[in-house]
Amino acid sequence: MPKKVTRRSFLKRVVGSLFSIAGLSAGGYYYAGHIEPRLLDINRFSISNHAIPKGFNQFKIVQFSDTHLGFQYEKQQLSALVNKINSLNPDLIFFTGDLMDTPNQYPDGDQIIPILKKLHAPFGKFAIYGNHDHGGYGSDIYKSIIEHADFTLLQNSNQQMKLMDGSSIYIIGIDDAMLGKPDLKLALHGIPEDSFKILLSHAPDLADEASNYPIQLQLSGHSHGGQIKIPFFGALVKPPFAEKYHEGFYEIGQLPLTLYVNRGIGTTRLPFRFLSKPELTVFTLVAE
Repeated sequence: MPKKVTRRSFLKRVVGSLFSIAGLSAGGYYYAGHIEPRLLDINRFSISNHAIPKGFNQFKIVQFSDTHLGFQYEKQQLSALVNKINSLNPDLIFFTGDLMDTPNQYPDGDQIIPILKKLHAPFGKFAIYGNHDHGGYGSDIYKSIIEHADFTLLQNSNQQMKLMDGSSIYIIGIDDAMLGKPDLKLALHGIPEDSFKILLSHAPDLADEASNYPIQLQLSGHSHGGQIKIPFFGALVKPPFAEKYHEGFYEIGQLPLTLYVNRGIGTTRLPFRFLSKPELTVFTLVAE
């Protein structure tokens, strides 16, 4: 498991990011604070693997992550996002953590439920804990909201996705690495080794541990893609457990494990995004 980073060292990076933002032109400052956070990339990728059953060929999955409601992202924006996701006609929907920025201080939790309930996927909606979902005494608050919105919350557990022809894949969800207690061995219990497995982990850097198991695909969030990127320098804000892997695709280990790190939707700590637009990801499974 990656070495833990202290809160102090992380805050030093945030302060450094503030100075970088301050150095932007007035136009860049306005863009980073008011324009880019409201943009949306829809990225589409094919995932091909010999372990994907033929019945799941062209199976469509939509991942969204890190809305951080209450910081800069509001219910109206979430409602528009739900409409956008539904327009993509997903078979499965995955939410990879951090629904509210501070759960016990968010006043409209009950109003999130009917919005998320409108999300439609015929094979189900799955969610995992992020660090902010646990933070602010939010574990039970998040669990109640997400389950009342018809999501299956996976916490060191798995669920088989089975078709009428008998073929199946497995969805695995582990607890958050910062404030939870992730247990991959427990989460994998009962899963056939040769099956196709999708691991949901809020923290991308847990992929190093996950690559020791026969897991083909890991989907993560947490990093916000660095949230602020400076040309020729790269991502400035890399939180603990998103320091090694912070955006896009990575191939890890001998199997290998394919990791995808989603940039998320909202912002946290700093109300800016620069060269790191909010993202929805659409994955299409391809049976080899």
